[in-house]
Amino acid sequence: MFSLKMSDDKKITAREKILMTAHDLFYASGFRATGIDKIIKQAKVTKVTFYRHYPSKNALILAYLNYRHEAWMNWFYITLKNKIEERTSPSYALSETLSEWFSHASFRGCAFINATSEAESEDIKEEIKSVCRNHKLETRKAITSLIEIADYKLTDDIMMLIDGAIIHAQMGMEVGGVIERLNNGLEKLLPSAREVG
Repeated sequence: MFSLKMSDDKKITAREKILMTAHDLFYASGFRATGIDKIIKQAKVTKVTFYRHYPSKNALILAYLNYRHEAWMNWFYITLKNKIEERTSPSYALSETLSEWFSHASFRGCAFINATSEAESEDIKEEIKSVCRNHKLETRKAITSLIEIADYKLTDDIMMLIDGAIIHAQMGMEVGGVIERLNNGLEKLLPSAREVG
């Protein structure tokens, strides 16, 4: 599973420390439940240092979402690509990639679905929603490219299945069952096997 933690605090900047702390708190508890003072305390920085790097909570929220997008997309693309290159069927490759994520101890659902649900209470709701839409478009693009899907509308159907599976796993439904149902749905949409050239 992708790692978002820095191993040695001495090697990271104050800006990175704030971002990593905010990432963990925002992802685990959401924006509304996470105040600036809590981030400052856990990051072990001063208010002056915090505001020098992030002039507002809004700036930090957007930095968090952009960082999460980049890290998650990198993990997703590499993991799915590796599974496809093992000559795994496209449906199984996608299901197994998501299973790795759902089974991870840090899994709290999709950060972008979560952020969208909180966006209405924020001053930057349109900016948040824009970043979240972009994340889903980039995910769709990665799937389309790696599985070589010609029909873009088909990828929309796949994305609906994936988002439903994410929400079911986040609600605490048994991951094995969620993945099985996801795979069953994907098998109806995708060819059962793919020749890797």
